[in-house]
Amino acid sequence: MKPIDKDKLLDTLENMVNYHIQTAVQEFQNMQDEPLLKLSATGGWSIAQCLEHLNRYGVYYIPLIREALTGQQKKIAGGTFTSGMIGGYFTRLMDPVTGKKKLRAFRAYTPDRQLDAHTVVAEFIRQQEALLSCLQRARQADLNHSRIPVSILKLLKLKVGDALQFVIFHDERHIRQARMNCPEIAAAG
Repeated sequence: MKPIDKDKLLDTLENMVNYHIQTAVQEFQNMQDEPLLKLSATGGWSIAQCLEHLNRYGVYYIPLIREALTGQQKKIAGGTFTSGMIGGYFTRLMDPVTGKKKLRAFRAYTPDRQLDAHTVVAEFIRQQEALLSCLQRARQADLNHSRIPVSILKLLKLKVGDALQFVIFHDERHIRQARMNCPEIAAAG
């Protein structure tokens, strides 16, 4: 993998998280329960199920990312990040542009149909704000240094930079899926 500018990467990820927050606040937060819980016309997850799926991953990854970034002693501004082989693979798999393959969620990350939709949306917004905080800490950290175990196979570990990309790209993938469940939102772009 080739090195990329750390600040540019973090700017991109921060823009994505800000977009996720904006989408959740402007489009999902004030919706009635019915459209939030309505299954996709294709039989896929509802908006609330998409967000609950992301919340479950966030519960695992966000504290580990925060801990990895907080645990670093040196403050490092600027620099580069180089994805690991496994991290690069997982990131490409989750990227909505490069990862077109449909994936099945593991049972622990498969959301129920009956959810408190507004609690799910509020938790998603809270987690996105926590990710923004992590991205700010990441500006003074070495993204190549700390490693985080993959949720589905703890023997595999991702560099903290790869974990950030994986989580945020995964969020983007399912935000797009959620937006497609509401025709008036999808039509607006």
